[in-house]
Amino acid sequence: MHPESAEEYYARVAAQTGPDGRLPVAVEEMPGWDIYPYEADSLRMKPLRPLADAEPPRRGEDPADCWCAGTPEERTARFEGWVWRNERWVLTADLAQSLPVLLTLVPVATHCDLPSVPADLAAEMGQLIVAVSAAVEALPSVGRVQLAKWGDGGAHLHLAFLGRPARVLQLRGSPLLDWAENLPDVPAGVLRANAAAVAAHLVAAVGGEAGTRDG
Repeated sequence: MHPESAEEYYARVAAQTGPDGRLPVAVEEMPGWDIYPYEADSLRMKPLRPLADAEPPRRGEDPADCWCAGTPEERTARFEGWVWRNERWVLTADLAQSLPVLLTLVPVATHCDLPSVPADLAAEMGQLIVAVSAAVEALPSVGRVQLAKWGDGGAHLHLAFLGRPARVLQLRGSPLLDWAENLPDVPAGVLRANAAAVAAHLVAAVGGEAGTRDG
């Protein structure tokens, strides 16, 4: 048995589509969950598109073209709204969104993606994931933290921490982002206060420097 090729995977999926090229909605899976944000009666999948010739290039595939090129000071200065940093990592906050907190952890010491993180950074990354997660879940408006790594748009590693609102049980699990796109934005001042609390927690737990937050 050999690892399945992209063509074999795609052919197996395409064989399950109907005459219009659509897969059936798996109503016994996510659409049937009580936390699913949409009504399933009129839901249908988009037609399956042809297999692409190749994966598209991402921003920063060439380290020379990535935002991380330059000195450590230049790299960190490119981040607006950073809330915490040390010599190797920076944590930024999205201040225009609908969750109590949405943070992004990015290495600034070297250009890497998750499969190529150097061993020393990988060890520290594990510690930071634990510390950031604990800091986010310490916020009174957060029930759980979700950790995400997509990386389809940018070649440089970026880990997202999403604070799921406390006691809003429909927002549990993977539908959180679907809900987040439709919820009203949290006031910027509240997001700044939440981010500052996370930064203070990190400084106490792992050191580093907290960003100055206004408002």
